[in-house]
Amino acid sequence: MVELGYRKNVGVVVFNGEGKVLLCARNDQVEDSWQFPQGGIEEGESIEAAAERELYEETGIKLIKSVAQMPNSLRYDFPADFKLPFKGQEQDWVLFYFTGSNEEINFKVNPQEIEFRNYRWDDIKVAPDLIVDFKKDVYRKVVDFFYPIIIDYLQGKTNGL
Repeated sequence: MVELGYRKNVGVVVFNGEGKVLLCARNDQVEDSWQFPQGGIEEGESIEAAAERELYEETGIKLIKSVAQMPNSLRYDFPADFKLPFKGQEQDWVLFYFTGSNEEINFKVNPQEIEFRNYRWDDIKVAPDLIVDFKKDVYRKVVDFFYPIIIDYLQGKTNGL
C-alpha cells in the first residue's frame, strides 16, 4: 500500500480595523460552511507570496499588510470517504491586516474556480465553531496563536512584518 502524503497549503487570516476576521462560505456546500481562505503553495513560491496569491484568487483582496506568520506548519487529515490523492494538508498560516474596503471583495476574480459565495466579518474565536470537524483542531491552534497578535496590532504594539 502506498502511503499518501500531505499537500503543501497556506491558510490566510485577514482582520480589519475592528479586529474582526474574514470568514468565507464555501461555494461547493449546500449549507454555509465557513472557513478562512486557503490554497496550495506552488513550486518555488514563498509562503507569503502563496498567501497573497490565494487570497486574491479567492476573494479579490489585494489591499493588505503582512502582520505575522505561524512558525510551524499544522496538519489535518481528510476524512476517509474523501477520494483525494493526499492524506491531508500541511498548512502554513499567514496573518494580514486588511487596509481596503468591503467593495474590494470579489469571489469571481477567477470565474473558472469560484471558491466562496458569501463572507462575513466575525470574532476570530468563533472560527473553530464554524469550520468542518476535521479542521477544528488546526483552527483552534491558529486562533490561539493569532488572537493576541491581532489585539497587540490594533493597540499599536506591533507594526507587522
